[in-house]
Amino acid sequence: MSYQALARKWRPKRFADVVGQAHVVNALRNALEQDRVHHAFLFSGTRGVGKTTLARVLAKALNCERGLAAEPCGECGTCQSVDEGRFIDLIEIDAASRTRVDDTREILDNVQYAATMGRYKIYLIDEVHMLSGHSFNALLKTLEEPPSHVKFLLATTDPQKLPATILSRCLQFNLRALAPSEIADQLGRIIEAEGLSADDAGLQILARAASGSMRDALSLMDQSIAFGKGDVLGENVREMLGMIESHHVDALLRALVNHEAEALVQITAQMSERSLDYVTALDELLMVLHNASLYQVAPKAVAAKQEESELVNFLASSLTPEDIQLYYQIGLHGKRDLPLAPDAASGFEMTLLRMLSFRPDEEDSPAQEGNGRPTTPAPKAPSGAQRPGSLRPKIPSAKAQDKTPDPLERNGLAQPQAKMLEPKEKARASATTDTVGAHDALGTAKGWAAFVEQAGFKGLALELAMNLAPVSYDGASRALSVSLAASLGSLHNKARQAEIETALTGYCKETVVLILTTDQEATAETPSEVKARLEKEEKERAYRDLMADPDVQDLLSAFDATLIPESVTPGKLQRKSE
Repeated sequence: MSYQALARKWRPKRFADVVGQAHVVNALRNALEQDRVHHAFLFSGTRGVGKTTLARVLAKALNCERGLAAEPCGECGTCQSVDEGRFIDLIEIDAASRTRVDDTREILDNVQYAATMGRYKIYLIDEVHMLSGHSFNALLKTLEEPPSHVKFLLATTDPQKLPATILSRCLQFNLRALAPSEIADQLGRIIEAEGLSADDAGLQILARAASGSMRDALSLMDQSIAFGKGDVLGENVREMLGMIESHHVDALLRALVNHEAEALVQITAQMSERSLDYVTALDELLMVLHNASLYQVAPKAVAAKQEESELVNFLASSLTPEDIQLYYQIGLHGKRDLPLAPDAASGFEMTLLRMLSFRPDEEDSPAQEGNGRPTTPAPKAPSGAQRPGSLRPKIPSAKAQDKTPDPLERNGLAQPQAKMLEPKEKARASATTDTVGAHDALGTAKGWAAFVEQAGFKGLALELAMNLAPVSYDGASRALSVSLAASLGSLHNKARQAEIETALTGYCKETVVLILTTDQEATAETPSEVKARLEKEEKERAYRDLMADPDVQDLLSAFDATLIPESVTPGKLQRKSE
């Protein structure tokens, strides 16, 4: 007897044998048990997930000689005839090869005749979306009100191409893509039944390569059995699929952690000798990085996936979460750009060099000292190995910023320098500064607000200064203590603090150290709070002036109107009535 492919030999013959489609199987079983079987079913889903298989099992259950039941017996003449493809009342139609309306009419001409051998005459139309528009129109009426002895089972990989009129006349079941774990378990059972040997690595690789399709997985396993002379082993499967070997993945990621550029180039050269699939190689790297990032957040989730390994533990403990996320993002972009590279090997190598060359800017990272959030220190590079670049340019000094326009200002996003004090307030602040001295005045809300306005900060440096509240000034050590709300900790970094200290030194004509804390309760207002308070007072004063105006009172009385306080803008006479 000739060899039968695994995908045909192990096609499920009962509902219990179907893998990963419990939501569909349960609905069909319940319908059979209650004798509430609809006249038209539509099974949709990607290739190899069981659409035609479920339709055939349903056809057996409907015509089983032992009667309607949740499972066909599989032993009667009808069940065996369906399995062997010779049951006369199961008409299987390939819509891809019979798209014309004449073909559809020929089929429908026979609908009126009763079943010959079974209980029902069943039309199984595969890839039904391939029918022409005229064919759908011809099918429409019969599909809606077929004779009682007829059932329609439709299968498609693209339900969006079906007319809404067809969809509305069918019970729709969407079959999902199978999870790799489900495919691997089923492959393991088949290997055991076939009396062959396999390891977990080989089955897992086949399951991932199948991309959710059980038929693809069985076809790949057929190929791997032939390739490995009866054994399905991880190394053989990787070689058969042109995949990167596990030790290459390990070596590449460890070289990235240790910043060893020469090792990366050497490993890539070894890979190019084997003509590997570099898209798959990037996928392997991304999967390990994903597991490492997940391990940092939820170690139990990685253990549940059975993906925990020494390499994952090493990456999770050696890299910061930001570095892993950056490596992952660079890998995704490299995979997208690989077809545009001069050749796949150089594109893969350039992706690795990008991972080696860039990292989140430590000085501009939100997880800095003073923001109240713990951070994992980045691993130190070995001697002689330094990062050749940074993801973002460092913030220039205050002196350089005088000549270079602020990036936020170039894009129209910079906030205009706020007028924080009214003229009277400015005079009082000036008087306070003259009396108490520029140093001591900085320890007060008015003195600090006057300094911020005069300093001319821009962009995020202005935001930081506007939200600092003065706490005290120590004249002996020339140290100014300020407080920043913990919720605004992301505004602070070393570069912005240095910019403020430079401006303080110029303001006081001597060096002043800025001590910034987030856990100390501030008693003075921040310039931002001063600005908000003054604006609120001015708005309330404008509202009172409007309400006191006789003309406004006459209008309100004449039109039975109401003046909305929020609509009043200081400096403009706005009258809004409802």
